[in-house]
Formats: sequence, C-alpha cells, structure tokens
Amino acid sequence: MASETELSDFLRSAERRAFKRCLYHVRDEEAALDIVQDSMMKLAQHYGNKPPAELPLLFQRILSNCIQDWFRRQKSQRALFSSLSEFELPEDADLLEFLPGALEEWGSESAEDATGRNQTLELLESLIKQLPDRQREAFLLRYWEEIDVAETAAVMGCSQGSVKTHCFRAVQSLSKSLRDQGFST
Repeated sequence: MASETELSDFLRSAERRAFKRCLYHVRDEEAALDIVQDSMMKLAQHYGNKPPAELPLLFQRILSNCIQDWFRRQKSQRALFSSLSEFELPEDADLLEFLPGALEEWGSESAEDATGRNQTLELLESLIKQLPDRQREAFLLRYWEEIDVAETAAVMGCSQGSVKTHCFRAVQSLSKSLRDQGFST
C-alpha cells in the first residue's frame, strides 16, 4: 500500500506531464489545471491505498476519464446555451513555457539555436494539437508518458491493436506535416 509520502511524490512527479497532456486535449489552461487537480484528488481519495506500482496506470485512466467528462460538459453547455449571445468558447491556450530543468540540459547555446529549437517545438506542439483525439491520446500516452502498449490500451479502453494503429497514424501524420514544413524525418 502506498504511504502518504509515496502518493505525494508520485503526484508531484506526474503533475507537469499530466497538465501538458490535458492542455493538448482541452486547449484551455484553466480547465486543464482543474482537470488535473480533480484527477489527483480522485486518485488520492479512491486509490490512495493501492500499491505504488499501480498508481501511474490508475492516474492515467482517471485523467482520461476526467478529460472525457470535461468534453461532455462542454457539449452539454454548448447545446444548452448555443442561442445565448453571452456564451463564449474558451480561446486556444498559450503554449507552455519549457520546464526550468529542460533548459539546463541544453546548456549554453546560441540565440539562433535556441530560437530555432523553440520554433520547432512550437510547430510540433501545434501539429500534435491538430491530431484527431484518439490519435493524440495514444501518441501522448505512448511517447510523452512512455506507457507501454498494453497499459495504454487499458487507459484508453481499447485493444492493443487500436493503440498501435492510432500511434502509427499519428506518427505518419506528424512526419508528413514536418516534411511539408521542410524538416527531414
């Protein structure tokens, strides 16, 4: 069973990646923060007594469900308030700034290299946001969260073959888009 410290350490380590993943889906910074916080609360309340090895998969599944719930609520609100002029959809969220630790990994680099890297990462983020929902979810779980195929299938509630198909299509789409932008893949 996970101790309070182990649970806190896990949540601290998963927080930034979960926020980024959520932001890719909902494209609203405040909503993403709320969803991640709700997911963490649900994990702590309902599954805090599970072994530490089970926490990552449980958390990813809870986060996926909270994201889907958010989309359902948004759909209901749009249907309910679509005729009201005061209802506005949230604008696209700004891109996240890099993690402070990530900048240290690159060391000292020229301004030209840093700008080029930033532009490339911004392009990649925008391309990931354009992927269909299931492809984006599979891609982020497999390559961002580094979860294996079986666990990704469990989180997404689909077969391992579907995960592989979604990932393949996401990679193909991203590769084509990057080639179209002049990058060699």
